[in-house]
Amino acid sequence: MARARESDPVPVFAYSLDVQGKITGLFQEVTGLGSENDVIEHKSPSSGVVFKVPGRLKWTDITLKRGITPSMDVWKWRAEVEKGDMKAARKNGSIFMLDRDGQPLGQWDFTNGWPSKVTGPSLKSDSNEYGVEEITIVHEAIERVK
Repeated sequence: MARARESDPVPVFAYSLDVQGKITGLFQEVTGLGSENDVIEHKSPSSGVVFKVPGRLKWTDITLKRGITPSMDVWKWRAEVEKGDMKAARKNGSIFMLDRDGQPLGQWDFTNGWPSKVTGPSLKSDSNEYGVEEITIVHEAIERVK
């Protein structure tokens, strides 16, 4: 019974991003930590059976959301793409899933990522919500390492 408890899901309180130690931050939501394959259907002429085989591998875009902060890291990173400096913009990074004490529970490393989109908050003066900024990172590979 104790062994089953070690693998029970744990509550997650935040996510952190670290891109080569230069772009960092805490985020409240992360999506797109994965990959997928196109599925190719191949029908056998002799038996008529349809086989499904893996096709092209695709990496899912990573989207992170957080409350607006004074940090300009992600905006400066996006500016490298806007200026067309893709050599500088492509970076390796990690996303950490953190527990309530700020300790990493999981880690995903991505390769040659760059921000394809950065958006600021929706501005509405009569709202009680805090502003959220969003960054979308495209990359060439991702791996869960912890």
